[in-house]
Amino acid sequence: MKPNMKIILFFLLLVFVIVIGVLHTLTPGYMIFYHDTYRRLSYFPITIGAIFFGIRGGILLAVLSCLAFVPHLYMFWARGPQAYYSELSEIIFYLAAGVVVGLISSRKNKLKEKYKTLSEKLAGSYKRLHKQASQLVEAEKQLGESQKLSMLGHVSASLAHEIKNPLASIKGAAEILADEVPENHPKHEFIEIMRMEISRLNHSVDDVLKYCRGQQYQDKVRKEPIEKIINQVVLLLEAGLKEKSIQVSIQIARQAESSKNGFVTDEAAMIQVLMNIMINAVDAVEENGKIFIELGTYERGCLIRISDDGPGIDKNMAEKVFQSFVTFKEEGTGLGLSISKRIVESLGGKIVIEESTLGGAAFSIFLPGKKYK
Repeated sequence: MKPNMKIILFFLLLVFVIVIGVLHTLTPGYMIFYHDTYRRLSYFPITIGAIFFGIRGGILLAVLSCLAFVPHLYMFWARGPQAYYSELSEIIFYLAAGVVVGLISSRKNKLKEKYKTLSEKLAGSYKRLHKQASQLVEAEKQLGESQKLSMLGHVSASLAHEIKNPLASIKGAAEILADEVPENHPKHEFIEIMRMEISRLNHSVDDVLKYCRGQQYQDKVRKEPIEKIINQVVLLLEAGLKEKSIQVSIQIARQAESSKNGFVTDEAAMIQVLMNIMINAVDAVEENGKIFIELGTYERGCLIRISDDGPGIDKNMAEKVFQSFVTFKEEGTGLGLSISKRIVESLGGKIVIEESTLGGAAFSIFLPGKKYK
């Protein structure tokens, strides 16, 4: 019970005792029934006081009840010792009731405090146990992921050898085609795209190997405007976009235009990041879907936001999509977004999932991009 409530209760019990004393005084002595009723009512404040205030409260209310009983004793003084002592014994019962109930209540309160302390200790132990269990589960997850990465590292090493050999042959064929097709030829642009994508694929294989080995992503030398990189990624995905009749809109903020205030970043790295996100967006949207790409400024850097009108990503799963081997596609590896996150962070930026204005998912990439003149 709150302290204020205890004070109010004590004053109510005190008023009750005073009222009983006044009734004893005002009621004539021959009205024995009423006086017996008042005597029995006196046990209520004594018992309640002992329950809520312990032995001290019980004794104090018992003493006050005895004082309120004095006018009644005075009435029986003239009736002889037998009647007087019979009434006087009631005072002993008042005191006994206050002491006995007070002792029981005090013992109960001590046990209550003891159990409360024990309960708090148990609650603390449970929290520590729960925290340790969570840490153990997290450690187990990290161990499982490390084992997967270790296994993937061995597999990717052999795959890298198998992939790089055909890449070298394809690169050689592309070089031959580039020599035979003049630069002013309409299809020369596609040969350049082929050569560039072969180079990017070669870098991607190296990046996967570094990721599986836990190595940091190394910043590449070639820097290109982000606007150019976005247009290049859209061009590379043109076939898939046409197949599903997906409408892609690109909005470049005036502050981020490529005249004087544009931003540059690692071309190969950003192509890989944007390709991973765009491919996921293409797979997520339905036929005649929409993808919206925004490029703007953010503090001292730039913001790239890719939104789609697909089904979106559940909030509970949003935190897990950047973890390794977490995928929502049947044939997905679960490495695309985790690698993209590591690449963006290696460039000094961050990538987050937000709500899309189109109703689906939105990936926002914040980069401390460098302006070019």
